[in-house]
Amino acid sequence: MNNTATPASQPSWFPTLLLAVYLIEFVALGISPAERGTWWAENIPIFLIVVALVVLYLRGVRFSNLAYALMSVLLFMHTIGGHYTFEKVPFDWFNNLFGFKRNMYDRVAHFTVGFYAYPIIELTDRNGTIRNRFISYLFPLCVIGTVAMSYELIEWVYAATAGGEAGAAFLGSQGDIWDAQKDMLADTSGALFALLLYAFFGRGRREVA
Repeated sequence: MNNTATPASQPSWFPTLLLAVYLIEFVALGISPAERGTWWAENIPIFLIVVALVVLYLRGVRFSNLAYALMSVLLFMHTIGGHYTFEKVPFDWFNNLFGFKRNMYDRVAHFTVGFYAYPIIELTDRNGTIRNRFISYLFPLCVIGTVAMSYELIEWVYAATAGGEAGAAFLGSQGDIWDAQKDMLADTSGALFALLLYAFFGRGRREVA
């Protein structure tokens, strides 16, 4: 079994399409953002994720189309958030629908961070890295939790260093003293959702061409 090949019956053009859409969005929303410093801070880590995925793809480490679709949600949402700053993204339809008094765009974006648990378990399953089923599901959840905590620390350091409107915009707490904890909860909740998706739809696709 080839552990690095594209999963069988998966259209190979789909990841390329997602990359093209991201690059168009990146360029378009890089024009006149609300705050250029915040735009750089929000887009650099996302761009690095894209570069890493491209490098992995070119080296033969490829994921299912569902995994790529899930990963792309964060890329697209984060790029939009970098243009407007997260607290100013036009998201009233969602906030009004659920009766939220704050802009919940950033919280939804944090939820999509957890979607990366799907490709993590997909890869460990495909390579047979973790034999114990409980640990195989716990591992990506712990990875996402660690990433969530690390990003909150990065936000804190950047906000304290940059100060002013740029620091506040990047922090995006909107006056909520528990914002960091709620963001981490959103990240891990997204991971649980992604792992449930994998349990129902992903395990049957572990065999690759």
